[in-house]
Amino acid sequence: MRSERHVMKMKDLKFGPQLIATLLVLCFCYTYAVAEVKKQTKKTFIIQMDKSNMPANYYDHFQWYDSSLKSVSESADMLYTYNNIIHGFSTQLTPDEAELLEKQSGILSVLPEMIYKLHTTHTPEFLGLGKSDAVLLPASASLSEVIVGVLDTGVWPEIKSFGDTGLGPIPSTWKGSCQVGKNFNSSSCNRKLIGAQYFSKGYEAAFGPIDETMESKSPRDDDGHGTHTATTAAGSAVSGASLFGYASGIARGMATEARVAAYKVCWLGGCFSSDILAAMEKAVADGVNVMSMSIGGGLSDYTRDTVAIGAFRAAAQGILVSCSAGNGGPSPGSLSNVAPWITTVGAGTLDRDFPAFVSLGDGKKYSGISLYSGKPLSDSLVPLVYAGNVSNSTSGSLCMIGTLIPAQVAGKIVICDRGGNSRVQKGLVVKDSGGLGMILANTELYGEELVADAHLLPTAAVGLRTANAIKNYAFLDPKPMGTIASGGTKLGVEPSPVVAAFSSRGPNLVTPEVLKPDLIAPGVNILAGWTGGAGPTGLTNDKRHVEFNIISGTSMSCPHVSGLAALIKAAHQDWSPAAIKSALMTTAYATYKNGENLLDVATGQPSTPFDYGAGHVNPVAALDPGLVYDATVDDYISFFCALNYSASDIKQITTKDFICDSSKKYSLGDLNYPSFSVPLQTASGKEGGDGVKSTVKYTRTLTNVGAPATYKVSMTSQTTSVKMLVEPESLSFAKEYEKKSYTVTFTATSMPSGTNSFAHLEWSDGKHVVRSPIAFSWT
Repeated sequence: MRSERHVMKMKDLKFGPQLIATLLVLCFCYTYAVAEVKKQTKKTFIIQMDKSNMPANYYDHFQWYDSSLKSVSESADMLYTYNNIIHGFSTQLTPDEAELLEKQSGILSVLPEMIYKLHTTHTPEFLGLGKSDAVLLPASASLSEVIVGVLDTGVWPEIKSFGDTGLGPIPSTWKGSCQVGKNFNSSSCNRKLIGAQYFSKGYEAAFGPIDETMESKSPRDDDGHGTHTATTAAGSAVSGASLFGYASGIARGMATEARVAAYKVCWLGGCFSSDILAAMEKAVADGVNVMSMSIGGGLSDYTRDTVAIGAFRAAAQGILVSCSAGNGGPSPGSLSNVAPWITTVGAGTLDRDFPAFVSLGDGKKYSGISLYSGKPLSDSLVPLVYAGNVSNSTSGSLCMIGTLIPAQVAGKIVICDRGGNSRVQKGLVVKDSGGLGMILANTELYGEELVADAHLLPTAAVGLRTANAIKNYAFLDPKPMGTIASGGTKLGVEPSPVVAAFSSRGPNLVTPEVLKPDLIAPGVNILAGWTGGAGPTGLTNDKRHVEFNIISGTSMSCPHVSGLAALIKAAHQDWSPAAIKSALMTTAYATYKNGENLLDVATGQPSTPFDYGAGHVNPVAALDPGLVYDATVDDYISFFCALNYSASDIKQITTKDFICDSSKKYSLGDLNYPSFSVPLQTASGKEGGDGVKSTVKYTRTLTNVGAPATYKVSMTSQTTSVKMLVEPESLSFAKEYEKKSYTVTFTATSMPSGTNSFAHLEWSDGKHVVRSPIAFSWT
């Protein structure tokens, strides 16, 4: 025990002028030291060079890159050099060194490394594809010549979904390789999985050498995400597929005969932009036709978004880039990957469910969802408790690790609130505390959204209304009792699809004049191939091994569209990425067969184009869209001019020397996009209803990709506050690939700031319907 005389109390301290001065000096010295350490800490930067301005005394641009780097840091080495996606390199520099380098002649940009994250069977039938691609494609199509590049966590090559039975020789256009690494040989590739490579220099620069006891320094997928996305896009057909008997049937990708090239860019610590850019660079050089990226980061201007820059260069070379919209829904403005040359994909549900049933002691029964496959609970009722009442923590209702009191949980079903930790981990916490089962209760944040998981104990995940009813029973009944039973797989669930609550929403915060997402595709409870390196829950103590798994996210919807884009590319080999995206968007549907709008599961109310973009993908119709909105590099350059980009900004993205014409009026509304987003200004000092009007004019050009026909326009609108005039009202096409332009004049009455309204514009020749959503936003 310490003597009282050794304890100095604050009231005993004498804060004289000398002591105060000493403390101030110490504080200043500490602050200065911290600042100096920060200044000397090296970080990864991506340096973009203006290749055309290389001084004549260098014999190649790589020598120039190295000389430029050594001029600011003798010790720095290049991590990657880039030549297809951008011209430049990545390296580690201190902030001061990066600032010095940026001032040099010939440097277009010095961008700090960004860390991106992953956006994490019956589907082909739901989409109308049937069991074979061949029945949909014309005889001239050659799907086996189309290569889908997937940038993700790698692949598990041994699963049947990468089988190459029936596939012919590898396309002659393929220039890639099968990279050898830990647990991955050149023989791991075949005529389906034609290439696999990994990119880790940016990751290792940040975290140090890869711990190969934790993850494979090779294209091998230790996570499962990459295998799932790759097989969703273009996996071979596999009979008898299921997850523990759930969703049983034939598992196949959207484009079963297309080839897969895997680029591992995501690791335990995330997905680093220098690695992603290097993979995009290699994919372009390798000859992929479609690039699928179920990853995303924060929003930034296109000149500072390395994925957007890389995607532009890929699109300019004829490669469609499909990206996930993000899992930030239902919050407005939560989108990722919003560049107009990227196909941005949100998520919807299927007409398939995996019901689980809760029976309570008062005789009432409720339905939820689960993929539990172990020993079931008996039909006899057992005690039921709410986690918040058997916890040692203020956050106890969430069933976080170490928060439940085993003596009060043992032998009971525990009601756990969703949020805070992973859904399956909650069940493991209950199991480790002696619980028999779990009811996973949605809160206000999650509403009625239900996502199935392969739980480790009997579980039913329930929506908000059911959760509240079960909690009320548990609170009011002196001895609440219950049990949980599985309901297997249920098909024909209606309504379907509905917009998933997690799917990120518009408006587009970078460029409000471009409507995003572009469309939605199946992304909830999707069955596809899985890694042998992780159990279906991804938890380290889940030792179950499966060849297929069921997971959810816009990460799952993105590869659906990537595979469907491969189908269209096979059918229309000369179409541009913009034309393929247009076909997917203008044929998408936004209503059910009864004419009602697609629902939003987050609200239970009709969804809007800010939720689903053009609508839910309809691949059969997309193969024959009638007309398309095409776009070229020149169209995007005009778009950049409308954004007031400088010549340097434009060159950074396009590699082209271009100065915007100061005498020309550029308009964001004139980008030849398949949808319309019309920001409208609220009259100053007014809150609407004042009769003040504003007029906005957009121009579009349609290209005929079908037989000669005459198309007539029609419009539907939710609001009388905007009048729409289309000129001309009909377009006659005499031949294939003929182009015709039209203008839409929007005359709007001022409305309160924050008001949104929606409309649709359709061109039809009696056979085709070319449909575009319109979003109005008063700001």
